[in-house]
Amino acid sequence: MRLFLSLFAVVAAVIALPRVGCSSEPATPVSAPVVQDSVSGEFKKLMTALAERDYDAFVADGTPQVKAALTKQMFEGVGDQIGLRLKKGYDATFLTELKQQGCKIYVWKVVVHDGGDDFLAKLAMQGEKMAGFRIQ
Repeated sequence: MRLFLSLFAVVAAVIALPRVGCSSEPATPVSAPVVQDSVSGEFKKLMTALAERDYDAFVADGTPQVKAALTKQMFEGVGDQIGLRLKKGYDATFLTELKQQGCKIYVWKVVVHDGGDDFLAKLAMQGEKMAGFRIQ
């Protein structure tokens, strides 16, 4: 109980501190991140392939490693879960680009029109090839 009260006192003191260095000026709006048309097109193609459960279209631009690792059965398992939702429509908002392990990773927020949970979609590109696609 003492620890809780001490922690509460510290939090209350921090909240009560004056805003040093904060300006009363309105914040400058941050522009939305922009993704290359080729990457956006690849993302849309992959989402359509998931919705249509089209394995060949999904792996068409994949690296040899993607084609070897992703079996049709694995793809259909994901398609069964996600594809039906995507067919109802969705809105995707590009969020950011990362660099990881020699690939560029592009991240979108996906809001599906079925009213279910939103998800993040991550597209890994190695040059012009899709090196991975993850939905979480």
